[in-house]
Amino acid sequence: MFLKIEKISVQIYLLHIKKRAMTYNIKKYPITKSRISTIDFDNIPFGRIFSDHIFIADYFDGEWRNLRIEPYEKMAFSPANMTLHYGQAIFEGLKVTSDKDNNPLFLRLEQHAKRLNRSADRMAIPSIPEDLFKQAVMELVDTDRQWIPKGDDTALYLRPFVFAADDYIGVKPSETYTFMIFTCPVGAYYSAPVSITTMPDYVRAFPGGTGYAKAAGNYAGSLRPMLEAREKGYDQVMWLDGIEKKYIHECGTMNLMFVIDDVIVTPPTNTGEILSGITRDSIITIFKAAGFKVEERPITIDELIEAYNAGKVQEAFGTGTAAVVSQITKIAHGDVVMDLPAVEDRKYSHYAKAEIVAIRKGEKDPFGWIEKIPVPAMV
Repeated sequence: MFLKIEKISVQIYLLHIKKRAMTYNIKKYPITKSRISTIDFDNIPFGRIFSDHIFIADYFDGEWRNLRIEPYEKMAFSPANMTLHYGQAIFEGLKVTSDKDNNPLFLRLEQHAKRLNRSADRMAIPSIPEDLFKQAVMELVDTDRQWIPKGDDTALYLRPFVFAADDYIGVKPSETYTFMIFTCPVGAYYSAPVSITTMPDYVRAFPGGTGYAKAAGNYAGSLRPMLEAREKGYDQVMWLDGIEKKYIHECGTMNLMFVIDDVIVTPPTNTGEILSGITRDSIITIFKAAGFKVEERPITIDELIEAYNAGKVQEAFGTGTAAVVSQITKIAHGDVVMDLPAVEDRKYSHYAKAEIVAIRKGEKDPFGWIEKIPVPAMV
């Protein structure tokens, strides 16, 4: 294993020692000139601007090796790369913010490491040591900390991902892999409330499938239904289960929550068909701590329509790393269109967003979710 400590931030090193974590030798090859002066941080699109550096690790002979941070640039690889043909690829998504003293803040970082490995296991990809994941994230953000935006609804988005690296045409797990992390400053994922519709002719996930994994193919399969939903005038697809096509699952890039007669109802994620959202879990914790009633249980589209017709549906919203809390104003199912109460009058979703934003900004940390890199970082 690569256990040397080389030019690592003293604060990060002490953090790892304190937690008895393994420390890795991550080599650094910094850029000669940053591109940050060319960026308009007052107008940041989501996912189109990339920071200066990228973390890379290579898996071969049973270990993750060649750990390095180097300039972000385009890649060259073989047309026979297995990922291009068989889709053995997974990813994560997390956001970094900073407090008033410009300390980078990480929300539930260990949960992202665990979820990446759940995805890896399902897709027959070697696991990433959690200590390596956390150190790589922290050192990369430390290197590009000036890219963390300061505006409301902004953050530094991190995209860890792993893909097959063998050059081989044949259906089997790759023997080599690449693990990368890049970062990009982002604004809001959804700039306005969204409308959603079911698409019963399409299915996202079945029991025993890959629905709970952040696998690239899951998202590729959602694109055609999403385009058809937009042709109908809706922003995203609300997925139903693949067998009976009546149980509500998730929506696009978000887990779903409904407020029905002052009870927050959200589909369970323990069936293997729905992505287990870290933002979802955080908001459930926030709601329960405030004394709100939360039910994690199956909910059918018919139950939702019945509650709507009875005037009991008070709110609907999505939760996710990118979306945080996204208001839903309209839900369609066949000929039924549910126009939901005005966003400005909503209680629960506004409370949830205010609380999680305050935690992400370092204004409070009632659940001990935040880790930070102190300033100054490098010595």
